[in-house]
Amino acid sequence: MSELNHELGIIALESCSELGNAIEKYIQKNRNCTESFLVPLDEIRFSNGEGKVKISESIRGKDIYILCDVGNYSCTYKMFGIENHKGPDEHFQDIKRTVAAIRGKAARITVIMPLLYESRQHRRKGRESLDCALALQELERLGVDEIITFDVHDPNIQNAIPLLSFENVYPTYDIVKGILSNEKSLELDKEKLLVISPDTGAMDRAIYYSSALGVDVGLFYKRRDHSTIVNGKNPIVQHEYMGRAVEDKDVLIVDDMIASGESVLDIAKELKKRNVKNIYVAATFAFFTEGVEKFNKAHEEGLLTRIYSTNLTYIPEELKDSAWFRSVDMSELCARIINRLNYGRSIAKYMDATRIIHSLLNK
Repeated sequence: MSELNHELGIIALESCSELGNAIEKYIQKNRNCTESFLVPLDEIRFSNGEGKVKISESIRGKDIYILCDVGNYSCTYKMFGIENHKGPDEHFQDIKRTVAAIRGKAARITVIMPLLYESRQHRRKGRESLDCALALQELERLGVDEIITFDVHDPNIQNAIPLLSFENVYPTYDIVKGILSNEKSLELDKEKLLVISPDTGAMDRAIYYSSALGVDVGLFYKRRDHSTIVNGKNPIVQHEYMGRAVEDKDVLIVDDMIASGESVLDIAKELKKRNVKNIYVAATFAFFTEGVEKFNKAHEEGLLTRIYSTNLTYIPEELKDSAWFRSVDMSELCARIINRLNYGRSIAKYMDATRIIHSLLNK
């Protein structure tokens, strides 16, 4: 192994402490050492809601990796005696505070946001803000050298920072491995399994899954009422299906995220009308913004067999304990990426999982 370029330092913000600890253990195992790579950090909130970040040890000359889960709504603070939950804005502000606390002393700063901040506001339609682009440009101005994210809503957003290193990693291999490890009855056969895209935006992802698994792909098209806005989005009027017959087949629905989950459940109902056998769902991020009760009911009624999602964003305990949910651990992949970058090596082999997925299937 080549000599390290710089001493490694990992700053896991409160939102990413569990993932940070798991990543450190994998790196220690890889390097066969007990040295701690986690940099002590205090995220301080004053009683009026203002905050600051304080780093407790020297980071001069270190290769720093800042981990933050902007989707972690379990982090709280007191403001005027009222308990508040941190939202994406507060988490992103803490990233900026951390970079400011480093004060240019680090040799290199990499920000790892598994869920990219404001990634759903990645393009502008009319008189509205372009939040994701502004956030990326702000990190660039603060002196961040590289940004790493997972399954970004629209990879074209990196055009906002053309001179900054921006890596978008897909968790496809880990999700496929998780599904195959747990679903022993699932057969990878064109006549028995079909990959479904829930909308046109997820079609590229569905095609990738289908080609990697060697099965066909189908598409549901969302017809929306563009004259109405409910909870910040146009309500779906109807789901139209395009593709080969799904009768007596298992189905895998793939998407980047599950928000309220209404779309997934509507599609599952449409598929059950067409007499599919089992419905599996694979999503990189599972928010369940309206709770899990309707998914419990759907599972009990035989509508959904299983949902697979990563631990790249916060998963509440009630979700972990659900019979229909499986968490895919991404800490080892994150550790491998950080380890290779710290050694000055390429991470290109982690950007396209086709080869290792085929190796997994051949086994």
